[in-house]
Formats: sequence, structure tokens, C-alpha cells
Amino acid sequence: MRPDAEPAPTAEPPRLRRVHRTDFMALLCGLLFIGIGVTYMAVPGADAVIMAPVVVGGLGFAAFVAIIAKAIRR
Repeated sequence: MRPDAEPAPTAEPPRLRRVHRTDFMALLCGLLFIGIGVTYMAVPGADAVIMAPVVVGGLGFAAFVAIIAKAIRR
């Protein structure tokens, strides 16, 4: 190789930053289940008859928010 030849590029070209949209359904469901878990640890006598509708209502609310967010993005 001649001394005046161009060196081969060793560095990779800069990558473009990929951005993804927030998945509100997964986010809200995760927060709901963390909250339910913390409630059961903090209050050992938490009644399942009361917590079941809270879980179902929370999942319904998360689905509603996800549907609204998807409709607004389009």
C-alpha cells in the first residue's frame, strides 16, 4: 500500500436515533399491577371482592386511553 493512499474508513457512519411511540396500554397496565401489588403488601387484609372490580376497571380505563391515543395519532 502506498503511503499517500487514503486509509480505509474504520468508523461506522452515525446512526439515526430511532424513536418509538409510547404504548399507553402496557404502561397503564404495568402501573395498575404495581399498585395492586403494593396495596396487598401494605394492607394484608385487602379484600379480593373489592380489588377485582378495581383491576377490571383499571384495565378498561387503560384500554380506553390506548384507543383514544391511537385515534389521535392517526
